[in-house]
Amino acid sequence: QVQLVESGGGLVRPGGSLRLSCEGSGFSLSTHAMAWYRQAPGKTRELVAEISRGGSINYAAFVMGRFTISRDNAKNMLYLQMNSLKPEDTAIYYCHTVEWTTDYWGQGTQVSVSL
Repeated sequence: QVQLVESGGGLVRPGGSLRLSCEGSGFSLSTHAMAWYRQAPGKTRELVAEISRGGSINYAAFVMGRFTISRDNAKNMLYLQMNSLKPEDTAIYYCHTVEWTTDYWGQGTQVSVSL
């Protein structure tokens, strides 16, 4: 059974950095496209970054140049390095993949950017 578990969220000051991790189980990351989404209070969930099976990467415009998505297939892990964080980056961050036609989400990890 596909499971995704995020970690690494927390409270950070503007300009700070965090590294989110997503541990996959029940499937192999190397054969799946993976993505990070986020959802701020009162807003819809939005794509932050995605990485294809072949390693092609796509970022949302609002994180371009600040966030980096990466994967470690040997460890079955997905990462999101977040630098130069802004208050508007405050949200719950979710790891996502698709197995056949089913969407899988982790439980999310809270990122709060505030003085």
